Amino acid sequence: MTKTERVGRWGEVFTARYLRDNGYRIVAPNFRVNSGEIDLIAVRGRTLCFVEVKTRLTDTMLPPSAAVDAAKRQRIRSASLAFVARHPKYSGMDIRYDVAEVTSFGYKGINYIENAFD
Repeated sequence: MTKTERVGRWGEVFTARYLRDNGYRIVAPNFRVNSGEIDLIAVRGRTLCFVEVKTRLTDTMLPPSAAVDAAKRQRIRSASLAFVARHPKYSGMDIRYDVAEVTSFGYKGINYIENAFD
């Protein structure tokens, strides 16, 4: 595993903990299909959340969420449809696309953006 992959994995683990501590239930980490990948899928209440995690350990000019461009959003949407098709028990839920920006250790190092695609 490369350093970049380790940093990304750490960000996903940290975000999953953050979500659980804030009332979400993780239903699928690292869901992959041919059309794309979703870092975390979580449920809170009647909302199914597809979460893209962007982790940066160094300062950059742009926020981590800037890396979630139109093509990436389309791949996530396509993968989310595949997830719901494979798991019909989630088909009646509200759907939301979120981005977690992880920039340092501790909860103050996470910026959780709900409805990031809207």
